Amino acid sequence: MFATRALRQAVAHAERSPLIKFIGKRSVPASTDRSPQPHPASPSHSLPDDFTTGHTSFSSYRDHAQQFGPLRKTIKNDGERGVGGTSGYELGSVQPAKGEVFDRNDLPARFRRAPISLAEIEAVETGGATLFA
Repeated sequence: MFATRALRQAVAHAERSPLIKFIGKRSVPASTDRSPQPHPASPSHSLPDDFTTGHTSFSSYRDHAQQFGPLRKTIKNDGERGVGGTSGYELGSVQPAKGEVFDRNDLPARFRRAPISLAEIEAVETGGATLFA
């Protein structure tokens, strides 16, 4: 027991050295081509037509590309106020339209799940062993 404690203290106070050794200085190679290129698996093997017009980087293109959801923050159509720009009252009712339901329990009885019998529950719990006894 004391040997373990002594080893733990020795390990805690020992100077740690990494096992991976890197060769050379950490720097970005200057010969890297940073111009926009299509993805190698692209079916068209070309960039989108509107990519090269006015975009200097992928991030500037992404800001102006068609986005849905929270990423869409810079483009707004005529009259659109963006995410959170419309009050809940203006969005309208949250009640389902005629013929739509939000929950399975709102369906007619013939479309609901059938109740599970006690015999079926026992068969599942025992792996079907009670069916042969």
